[in-house]
Amino acid sequence: MSNNTLKAPFPWFGGKSRAADLIWQRFGAVANYVEPFAGSAAVLLGKPARLPRATETLNDLDGFICNLWRAIQADPEAVARAADWPVSELDLHARHSWLVNERATLTEHLQADPTYYDATLAGWWVWGACSWIGSGWCSGKGPWQRIETADGLRLTNVNAGNSGTGVNRKLPHLGDGGTGVNRQLPHLGDGGKGGVLTDAPPALDWLRTLAERLRSARITCGDWRRVTGPSVTTKHGLTGMVLDPPYNSEDAENDCYGIAHTNVADDVRAWCLENGGNPLLRIALCGYAHDHDELLAHGWSVESWKARKGYQTDGDNSARERIWFSPACLSPMPSLFD
Repeated sequence: MSNNTLKAPFPWFGGKSRAADLIWQRFGAVANYVEPFAGSAAVLLGKPARLPRATETLNDLDGFICNLWRAIQADPEAVARAADWPVSELDLHARHSWLVNERATLTEHLQADPTYYDATLAGWWVWGACSWIGSGWCSGKGPWQRIETADGLRLTNVNAGNSGTGVNRKLPHLGDGGTGVNRQLPHLGDGGKGGVLTDAPPALDWLRTLAERLRSARITCGDWRRVTGPSVTTKHGLTGMVLDPPYNSEDAENDCYGIAHTNVADDVRAWCLENGGNPLLRIALCGYAHDHDELLAHGWSVESWKARKGYQTDGDNSARERIWFSPACLSPMPSLFD
């Protein structure tokens, strides 16, 4: 990672940080940028500094993701304080259960009020995401639920299954000395370093730099289609759009993403077939090899890239990653051997 690369402060299955340069080569200097499945916002954060600023919109159906980006944008200090906590198995289970039970209320607030955020909840979520091993963080799938007893709240195994409010119990990630998000941070230049107290959480510089980068971005919470219409896209001029939907269920476990999805990739492909010919839309659609080859007959092109092997991505899957580009995208950069 280069010294000036910005990344999300949490691990994210299917992140596109390694593909960001490829995507921006095909987008070029767009006036507007939209990411309907924001996740870790890797492509936005990987935008080259040489490209001019644009109107930017991030959206995600997962309220925890939307809340985190809004909270970092508005109050990075409060998020850093909440995230600054040692890795503890008991705290991990307690906070995990509390977060899962708060999901529905949080999402309702986020969708009703574009300025709403909860910094403490954001800090606890990112702390847990960095402490958790594998998939299933805040998915709501698991047998352990918070139950009110005569002695207070207890985590009880009630075989909740897929009720949406249960959690699994497992050991936290201890490979980094049990320090959660307070691992060695990348150098991010001088952005956000002014006035940092000596006892400030180690992650504060990182979050302040992210806050500055996201200062003018619009962050919405809801279905992906809500940010694909003209009022969000072409009304603002030439628009670059990254569509990175959860891959179809046969290729990825739903709980990798925290919330369940049912073959949304098929709906996204259908939208691309309908809108890909718009000269004001430069679209990048992510998926596995052959998932969206139907687009090639409509003037789209496809490029391969190699993903980092993750907790749910085996060696074969990491090599299957593809990005389909709409006809309005710029031509690919020639290789040294072309």
